[in-house]
Amino acid sequence: MTTTLTDTGLEHAGAEDTDYHALNALLNIYDEDGNIQFEADRRAAHQYFLTHVNQNTVFFHSLREKLDYLLEEGYYEREVLDRYDFDFIKSLYKRAYAVKFRFPTFMGAFKYYTSYTLKTFDGSRYLERFEDRVCMVALTLAAGDRVLAERITDEIMTGRFQPATPTFLNAGKAQRGELVSCFLLRVEDNMESIARAINSALQLSKRGGGVALSLSNIREAGAPIKRIENQSSGVIPVMKLLEDSFSYANQLGARQGAGAVYLHAHHPDILAFLDTKRENADEKIRIKTLSLGVVIPDITFELARDNEDMYLFSPYDVERVYGTPFTELSISEKYREMVDDGRIRKKKINARRFFQTLAEIQFESGYPYLMFEDTVNRANPIDGRVTMSNLCSEILQVSEPSTYNEDLSYGHVGKDISCNLGSLNIAHAMDSPDFGATVETAVRALTAVSDQSNISCVPSIDSGNARSHAIGLGQMNLHGYLARESIHYGSPEGLDFTNMYFYAVTYHALHASCRIARERGQRFDGFERSAYATGEYFAKYIEGEWTPSTPAVATLFERSGIVLPTPDDWRALAADVAQHGLYNQNLQAVPPTGSISYINHSTSSIHPIVAKVEIRKEGKIGRVYYPAPFMTNENQEYFADAYQIGPEKIIDTYAEATKHVDQGLSLTLFFKDTVTTRDVNRAQIYAWRKGIKTLYYIRLRQQALQGTEVEGCVSCTL
Repeated sequence: MTTTLTDTGLEHAGAEDTDYHALNALLNIYDEDGNIQFEADRRAAHQYFLTHVNQNTVFFHSLREKLDYLLEEGYYEREVLDRYDFDFIKSLYKRAYAVKFRFPTFMGAFKYYTSYTLKTFDGSRYLERFEDRVCMVALTLAAGDRVLAERITDEIMTGRFQPATPTFLNAGKAQRGELVSCFLLRVEDNMESIARAINSALQLSKRGGGVALSLSNIREAGAPIKRIENQSSGVIPVMKLLEDSFSYANQLGARQGAGAVYLHAHHPDILAFLDTKRENADEKIRIKTLSLGVVIPDITFELARDNEDMYLFSPYDVERVYGTPFTELSISEKYREMVDDGRIRKKKINARRFFQTLAEIQFESGYPYLMFEDTVNRANPIDGRVTMSNLCSEILQVSEPSTYNEDLSYGHVGKDISCNLGSLNIAHAMDSPDFGATVETAVRALTAVSDQSNISCVPSIDSGNARSHAIGLGQMNLHGYLARESIHYGSPEGLDFTNMYFYAVTYHALHASCRIARERGQRFDGFERSAYATGEYFAKYIEGEWTPSTPAVATLFERSGIVLPTPDDWRALAADVAQHGLYNQNLQAVPPTGSISYINHSTSSIHPIVAKVEIRKEGKIGRVYYPAPFMTNENQEYFADAYQIGPEKIIDTYAEATKHVDQGLSLTLFFKDTVTTRDVNRAQIYAWRKGIKTLYYIRLRQQALQGTEVEGCVSCTL
């Protein structure tokens, strides 16, 4: 075979490279008429292809030659392509290339070619275009189903659906990581479970996964061991061990492992847990790279409201008295009972001071994440309790503890969690010729991710995935779409649209999962004990009235040809689900969407934008500028940033979506530089009252920026 290589590798910057970089930078400078220079960025993307991508891409004379080479040299998985005949594969590639896809921004093209596309083993040449990557993802996930392969290709090429980074990056590659990179692990109150958790964290981190662990069941510092008092060291040493583990398993030096630990607010070590993130913390306890999350029940807010002390309960005693782990109890329900129970050791702190401490630590570090335990479990349709979340605070699933023998082999393989994620682009989904088919294709693609994931290095993860088939269909580009339609983020029309959009997605996602269950004759494990089986889940949709409350939103759906389901539609769906079940235990979760937003040209998640022109630091190239999707020089009034919009409208928006999402939504709160800890506490309380399930980071607009405003600089004009 013959291939054509260029003389310069990816690591060498030619003279023209500065052209596309300089053109992209013009986005940040107004022209003489006071306009943002969008055309300069489009030229930057074109120049990037002309002077860099094209010159550093391996050329093949035909698709046959290309695939033969990639198979023979060990770049592609032969098993994927062997499921199809060549004529079909060729037709799929033609289908993808017929779209004539072009990256609308330099950032999108740059992010794709630096982070996703297949490169030669020495990293010096590109072996795929965007269309090639899409086809390999579709062929992998469809697993021989030609119709599904075509549908997945169509949905990704048109930008309606975008798989998460690990799937889009790895699918079809012979030398690859997993299709998922997010995991949740329980840790029980025994040395075997702690040891297994550390080993699992190492194994998952080595494979590129971020891991969250619940430490709430571990006995507190000073608790007895084998009835000998003051023997336990509590959760802090376990956190240090985990932090070192993630640092050690750093994916061949490519990046540090990523971990998070969650602790219940009523655990006796909670203040020490929070202190690990203080800037002046003693190095013996300071946690630098591990993310922290706190699980907060309703009772904690009620105690603060009434200015009462809050009691912290020994997990060791709670399990001894109740015969069940601390996390499996509703602390809100049992709180007064446990306060009065002399068998349970307890100490008290001031509830308001606890929330003040939370805000202080968040000011210093952005942590902890918050999970509102009772809100989560009231909305949970699955039998069992949700006790923690993940690194991005959107995964909320029921887990089950494992038990271990003395040699650390499993006595019982429990149920831990993997995150099978991908997102719809709201703007393009609303433009879909068949909205229901778009949602169903996304559900089937994510189901394939679950089916094809084999995390055998951690049997409890493997078991949980095989039993639940849980997926997390996310959303992005809400702000972009609203602005395109001349609707302000957080306005009555914006809230109305968010409510009705997620209402429609939920119906079609459930419909798709029921259809898969019927086709396969298989339901998720525990379906018969769920609110889906009893019909309880469907009551609010059958009995309620779900129609747009504003004329503008009614028009949006009419124009898109999307018929919103009626109570009769829900009644029929409930009957189908009762008869056939659901294949997926969980269906929706809204992640923060980082890199995939750029290549999909979307605003991140359902957040508002952080700036009209966002600045990213990207490796050796330095600053890269990204314009808000659909923004023009005529519609900038609809692109107020998150700091201008403020936390309440963001919370209101997320509250509308939360009504319909069975898991969580990654919600970051943004504050101006004048914010106080009292303001942060107010926002947390407001979020809890509005039914928000989790809070991710808080972000403060840096005071330094106020002194760097430059005339004519877009991103500095705040």
